[in-house]
Amino acid sequence: MSFYVYLIISRNANRYISYVGYSKNVEKRLKLHNCSKGAKFTKGKQWKLVYKKKYSNKILAMQEEYKLKKNYKLRKNIKDKFLLNR
Repeated sequence: MSFYVYLIISRNANRYISYVGYSKNVEKRLKLHNCSKGAKFTKGKQWKLVYKKKYSNKILAMQEEYKLKKNYKLRKNIKDKFLLNR
């Protein structure tokens, strides 16, 4: 079974904020975030998917999610790349 690590962004006042997670079904998870039924941090905001990567199992996905959550420089690079290509 495949799992995905994803990064979503939302505009908050004059800046963009990001959230990193993992899921079996990224599209369904994004809908939950946008309906305020996702993580507490994501409630009340509109989110856009900017990055997802597939992993072969849950353990790998969770390890990579943790790394991406802690690597703010990489998160910023992914956000900036997305914002430049819009």
